[in-house]
Amino acid sequence: MNVLDELDAAQLRTDVPDFRPGDTLDVGVRVVEGNRSRVQHFQGVVIRRQGGGIRETFTVRKVSFGVGVERTFPVHTPVIETIKVVTRGDVRRAKLYYLRELRGKKAKIKEKRESAVPAKAAVTTSPVDPAATPAPPAAEPSAPAEA
Repeated sequence: MNVLDELDAAQLRTDVPDFRPGDTLDVGVRVVEGNRSRVQHFQGVVIRRQGGGIRETFTVRKVSFGVGVERTFPVHTPVIETIKVVTRGDVRRAKLYYLRELRGKKAKIKEKRESAVPAKAAVTTSPVDPAATPAPPAAEPSAPAEA
């Protein structure tokens, strides 16, 4: 491994949740004002996620008082206190730049419906030996009913 790759791997965050474009995030950013620091929350829709490794960034868009606001955050920056996934969006694009032109209900993203049973839990792959299981008892013929 290269020396730079080792340095990058040491600085990667491990507490980043799995999110994609279309998801609504609540990002808690540490803001320093004078000698105080506080956490400022920015909630919006992820419109892009780009790059890789330590240089990976994502852009969150929200509409505040009728004005669209976009902020781009590095994923692995120490300035971000928390990243919370509020809802999962159902989109078919990796870059959602078309949301910039849409207004009102047209800019709303359909929420992805999660299945009640996870896909891996629904399929059971236990090996069954047919010789070890007893055969079901033979059904006895029923007697005809007398009329």
